[in-house]
Amino acid sequence: MSTHIVTSHGADFFGQDHYEIRDLTSLAGYAEGCLSVSDGEHLVRLLAHAGDGDQAVPADQAAALADLLRRVARHRFVRPKPSALASLLANAATLAALEGEPWTWTLTTETEAAR
Repeated sequence: MSTHIVTSHGADFFGQDHYEIRDLTSLAGYAEGCLSVSDGEHLVRLLAHAGDGDQAVPADQAAALADLLRRVARHRFVRPKPSALASLLANAATLAALEGEPWTWTLTTETEAAR
């Protein structure tokens, strides 16, 4: 069994994206290193505590997080895989903000065979 996060406004047919919790928590370290404490505090907290349960980010905050995620993705010290992850998250957050809807993160557990 695998526990991961499903985010709304993603790129799949159902408008969702699926992420491993360890990838999101790892991205928190990159965000912490790339952003000032005052700018990145909310993003770092969201990523670091991704596995703590369901979360909903209001549309206006999703827009701000999208900008921060793009900064992380473009930072010269961020490796390609975390950079791609930050870009995907930024795209989903932007879509949520443009639609005026909350950007939701849902904790999901499923078997490896179902994925």
